[in-house]
Amino acid sequence: MDIKKIIQEQELYNFPIGLCNDKISDPNFESREYDLVVFDGKSESSKIVNYDNEYVIIHHASLTETQSKKLLLYDNLQIIQDESWELRMLLSKINEKRISLYNDFAKNCLIESMFCCQQTRESIEISNVFAPCWQKCASYFLADAICSLNHKKPNPFHMLYLLRNFDQNLINKNIPIATQTVGIERATPTLLDRMLKSTIGFSNLIEKNNHHEIIQKKHDFFIKNSMLSDCYFYLGYVNKKNFVKVKNTLNLEGGLIHILKIAFDVEADSHLLIQNVDLIQNSCKTMLEMFSRY
Repeated sequence: MDIKKIIQEQELYNFPIGLCNDKISDPNFESREYDLVVFDGKSESSKIVNYDNEYVIIHHASLTETQSKKLLLYDNLQIIQDESWELRMLLSKINEKRISLYNDFAKNCLIESMFCCQQTRESIEISNVFAPCWQKCASYFLADAICSLNHKKPNPFHMLYLLRNFDQNLINKNIPIATQTVGIERATPTLLDRMLKSTIGFSNLIEKNNHHEIIQKKHDFFIKNSMLSDCYFYLGYVNKKNFVKVKNTLNLEGGLIHILKIAFDVEADSHLLIQNVDLIQNSCKTMLEMFSRY
């Protein structure tokens, strides 16, 4: 991949730029896309371009960013161009605060998970159709928190692999709660094919870029390697990210439930939803109590 050529073609040569350099030890994971972070201060959505069958995701960022969630995305960033040295200084600050940033992000994820649990309960009480979607999001936020407390950036493609291989400790004993309430045991090739089509549809509706091509390729990789649970987790996580983007306008988007029922593989049994919410909330509360001791 000729990154310099891409920078020229996209006219990005006036800004500090970094390349995400996340590696996974398992050689079976072969990522075919590159995350290019352009520090131009813009708030535009990510752009996806295809170069010779490989994808480049162009993210926009700010050198004055303060949110731990975004700063962690730049952890281990490989500098491509930085004439002013401003990006080097930012990365140095991130490295100094790395552990505290991961802890802050984890705490925020736990709070988000509990918020989603409450939304699930309230939605059940008023027979709101989005109740199971909120519960799925609660599970994924719990998984995000666990990854962050293990000092790993949540990455939906590698995430279930990471969760399986974390050391046993008080934090990681909550991993089965996250995976169980996501529903990975339900994965079958037929179900995943249906989830894929709806996930792509939801992505096209919300993201309006070429992400659907990457989603398709990753689904195909998982299926080819008989990684059904990983595929289920991945598709659900993609939907969680897009669901969160429209969470404040759900009442204006009633038609979304028809696509989300399949994309999220939702559970219609309200009693089971409450059981899942109880499990998730207990895990979140236990982990938040750990923060209060330090």
